[in-house]
This record gives sequence, C-alpha cells and structure tokens, in this order.
Amino acid sequence: MADLARLSDPLLTLQRLDGLVVLDEVQRLPGLFPVLRVLADRPDAKTRFLLLGSASPDLLQQSSESLAGRIAYHALSGFSLDEVGADARLSLWVRGGFPRSFLADGDEASLEWRMDFIRSFLERDLGLMGFRIPAETMRRFWTMLAHDHGQVWNGAELSRAFGVAGTTVRRYLDTLTAALVVRQLQPWFENLGKRQVKTPKVLVNDTGLLHALLGIESYEDLAAHPKIGASWEGFAGSEVIRCLGARPDECYFWRTHAGAELDLLVVRGRRKRGFEFKYTVAPATTRSMHTAVDDLGLDHLDVIYAGSDVFRLSDRIRAVPLQHVAQSIEPL
Repeated sequence: MADLARLSDPLLTLQRLDGLVVLDEVQRLPGLFPVLRVLADRPDAKTRFLLLGSASPDLLQQSSESLAGRIAYHALSGFSLDEVGADARLSLWVRGGFPRSFLADGDEASLEWRMDFIRSFLERDLGLMGFRIPAETMRRFWTMLAHDHGQVWNGAELSRAFGVAGTTVRRYLDTLTAALVVRQLQPWFENLGKRQVKTPKVLVNDTGLLHALLGIESYEDLAAHPKIGASWEGFAGSEVIRCLGARPDECYFWRTHAGAELDLLVVRGRRKRGFEFKYTVAPATTRSMHTAVDDLGLDHLDVIYAGSDVFRLSDRIRAVPLQHVAQSIEPL
C-alpha cells in the first residue's frame, strides 16, 4: 500500500529514477501508461521500466496505444523441465510450474496453495483485470473446462449445462484465455479434399491448476484418473512448444471428421513440425499418424512418450522421451 501511495503522483515519483525500474502489479494502475510514455520520450533517457502483472485485453490495448514503438512483451511461464531437471518431471507434471506450488513441502501443501490461488484469482484478480463475471460462475465453468481438457470446444453442451446462450459461455472461455489460464489451440485446415474440424481445442494452461480443479493431489491420484492422457498431452505439449520457441499463432492441432488427427502442428513459413503425445512406455504407429504425415506433408513426426530411449517407429516417425525433448528437437 505504501508503494501505491508513492505512485499517487507517478510523474513526480518516477522522473527522479535512473537505471532499471521494476513496477509490479501494473494492472492496478491502468493510468500509468501515459506517464511512462512521457518518461520514455525524454531526451537521453537512461531509465528502463520493467512492468510486471497480469494481462487483460484492456490493459494490453491501452499499453499498445500509449507506448506503441516503445514497449516489448514477454509472456512469463512457470518452471519448465529443463529448469527443474528430468528427475523432477513427475512433480512438475502433478504440481505445475508455479514456483510455490512446485516447491511446496508435500503434495497436500502444494494442492492447498493452488486451491487458494484459484480462489483469489477468481474473486480478486479477474475483477482487477476488468472482467465482471461472478466468481462462483467462473469456478463452475473452469472446472467443467478442466473435465474437457484436451477436447474440441463444445459450446452447445456448456451453454445447456449453464442455461445460458452460446455467446455467453464463449465469453467465459475468452475471458479465461485472455487471463492466460486457459489456452485455445486453433485448428489447422487447408483444402485437402477432406472434412476437417474447424473448432479450437481447449486446454488448461498449467497442469497443476488442471489437477486442482479435478481434485487430483498426487501422482497416484493422477495415474488412476481418466484424464491422465489428456493431462500428459497438455504437459508434454507445453514443453515441446517451449523448446521449439514457437509463438501461440504458430501452434495448431489437426483433425478430420473421418478420425485422422494430430495433437500438435507447428507451422512457421513453409516448415511444418508434427507431434503426438502418448502416455505410454511402448509407443506404436497408428494409421492416423501416417495419414497426418502424408496429408500435411510432414518431413517427420515425433511421438513424445513416457519412456527413456529415442528410436525410430518408421521412416518418418520417431519416438522421443519427454526428458530428451530439449536435446532431440531442434528449435524453429
């Protein structure tokens, strides 16, 4: 509160500072951006501002209008596998990448932190971002999304469950996406002479939050849960995207109405990289994989699995353990 009081007159406070100035929780001070523009435009300015906080459409739009040409964005993710080490991969998967969740003293304490995070996020943070949706409504919706994690968006089913219009549940989805806790993986479609799915796939961004919403506390709970395969897809997919250095607008999934599908398709220019995610120690090729390789014109396809060795499944399909992704997959 003392820091907020100092920024009651931000120009007076900030114009005296040199070097790197870190401002956290900037979503609490949306009127700060015009001031930062003035400070950034000073002749021979030696001050650089690092702005931290939660994203929202209004905040990002305001910053882009006020600081166009003066600002760069970086989405900060949680812990990754290369940061915590391969030996900790199960804990990272179960607890997610939030530092306090991952580093907690035991699974029970980790789950308790995540449940508190979900509550405060829904009751406080969404309101600070400008969203006016009741917290209990968003909790129910987010929980239902968790049960559909890794599935194609079915707005009609959710609108029936909530008794509201399809546009309303779509607004709920877009709200959680804008708040960076849910990811919409867009479909890739082109003229292949086949009917292709053109609806996004929905995933909870952090598997720790996913498991909290599903009531999963430990790896033993996860191993017995029907969503373990979908959870693995989200966890392994995030690691692959991070290792590739891919932007969100370069990542897709592909599915035809005939049943062929690809969990992740990364497209940059004319290059296409294909990935499947299988929670198994003995992956095998499927007809769907061969169809994806042929129809999408992939040079090769990697199956990210839970074993320990890299090996060929066919001429153009390779099995890669999750812990070897960083060493085995070249960045884009």
